[in-house]
Amino acid sequence: MAAKYIFVTGGVTSSLGKGIISASLAKLLQARGFNVTIQKFDPYINIDPGTLNPYEHGECYVTDDGAETDLDLGHYERFLNKPTSRANNITTGRIYQTVIDKERAGAYLGKTVQVIPHITDEIKRRISLLGNQGYQMVITELGGTVGDIESLPYLEALRQFRMDAGPSNVVTVHLTLVPYLAAAKELKTKPSQHSVKELLEAGIQPDILVCRTERHLSDEIRAKLALFCNLQFENVIESIDADTIYDVPLLMLKEKLDLRVLEKLQLPIKSDPDLRSWKKFLGQLKNPSEAVQVGLIGKYNELPDAYKSIHEAFVHSGAHNECKVEIHPIHAEDLECADDAAKAIRDLDGILVAPGFGERGIEGKIRAICYARVQQIPFFGICLGMQCAVVEFFRNVVGLKDAASTEVNPQTPDPVIDKMESQKSIENKGGTMRLGAYTCVLAEKSIARKCYKAEKISERHRHRFEFNNKYRELAQSNGLMPVGINPEQDLVEIIELKGHPWFVGVQFHPELKSTVEVPHPLFNAFIRACIQRKAKKAKA
Repeated sequence: MAAKYIFVTGGVTSSLGKGIISASLAKLLQARGFNVTIQKFDPYINIDPGTLNPYEHGECYVTDDGAETDLDLGHYERFLNKPTSRANNITTGRIYQTVIDKERAGAYLGKTVQVIPHITDEIKRRISLLGNQGYQMVITELGGTVGDIESLPYLEALRQFRMDAGPSNVVTVHLTLVPYLAAAKELKTKPSQHSVKELLEAGIQPDILVCRTERHLSDEIRAKLALFCNLQFENVIESIDADTIYDVPLLMLKEKLDLRVLEKLQLPIKSDPDLRSWKKFLGQLKNPSEAVQVGLIGKYNELPDAYKSIHEAFVHSGAHNECKVEIHPIHAEDLECADDAAKAIRDLDGILVAPGFGERGIEGKIRAICYARVQQIPFFGICLGMQCAVVEFFRNVVGLKDAASTEVNPQTPDPVIDKMESQKSIENKGGTMRLGAYTCVLAEKSIARKCYKAEKISERHRHRFEFNNKYRELAQSNGLMPVGINPEQDLVEIIELKGHPWFVGVQFHPELKSTVEVPHPLFNAFIRACIQRKAKKAKA
């Protein structure tokens, strides 16, 4: 069948959860047997979020093909258990760059290049790309909020696309807010009415209204929204605050969001969605038999979205182990005194040292790793976390007191972490790191080999600095084992510490490949190690 298109827009305020609604709807349609994908259009002028501070935009999610993308693509992959690609995230910057490059090449034959038709035509072309790749349904999330200046070209492109494709091939789902005023003790519909009015002014009548709310919508409220937003009563959908984002597909199933979409698209309703594995996951998530305390040591802890994929990977692996993972965010800068590090970590069952860039907080991370190494606490280092583990080992075990990464100290006499050779001539920042999926070969008797149950794996990367191979033999002779190697460039991808119950550092980002249906094996094993440490402490 020809692809059908579903657009998800947002109004009243940002951060309502368009990505979660899009992913939940996609999950329901997938569970009904449809081949579904999701794409995100971001209205900022950056080419991608790769150069944005995590405080600006949360984590930068990386795909197999090396695209630096919006964190919502992580939700798409975690819900659908399918990889995304560069085609699934488009920014205004990329749209304009494409149009300007065409203009410079003379593609417009001397025409005046304008927002309409040239920018809107490029947006429509990008919308259709995934539809031409064999998907039956393409869900397109339009970032930003209706009424924003930067969103206008996308809304105009959506208006035109609806006209071109026909009403039975396009559905618009508008996510809005129905706030509860405690003083008046009632839900207010006026913000949603104004939001729909903004859409109508852009020439778009939403087909379905999804209402974020902290209180249940009465039939009276739904009828009022339907009346003033030109909708049928059954097309006003409640999206009440949930305990976990993974409840949302089942809440949307109860509200019949997927059925309303299929009716609008004039598609047959073949059978009930198969959500058995999803319900099993939720059952394990909500009924744990164990609980562990894990320290997440990073530098962006004020914003949980900065480590979104790590948080979600812990949810997946926790459910897999029927264990509640209680995450304690710890600022690396608060650990720069040895006593502070010991005080913060000693009662934890394990620590994860998070990825990041720059020298801020480095010494605190190194202190934490030292304590975990000496006290035999399970340690998991990701990207910069692995690099800090290497620096700590060479300083405190091998005895190279000035060992460092050249990212932090370019003049160090012992650059145990150094910039990759392929990166040394690169000056531009955007999209120039080692990005995307690379192969790694695992040593036979390593923890990693036991976790993956495979000799060769593929994981996603985002870094410029690497373990310096000049120090590999010295590390190995002192007990820091390079157990994962990239065969193409002979790069160290995984290190483990001999004699420690669970001490693993990885140069890649395993959190990016953890999904509800397939929790990441390293996170699973780390949580098991935390459970074992807790049990050992209880017996002591």
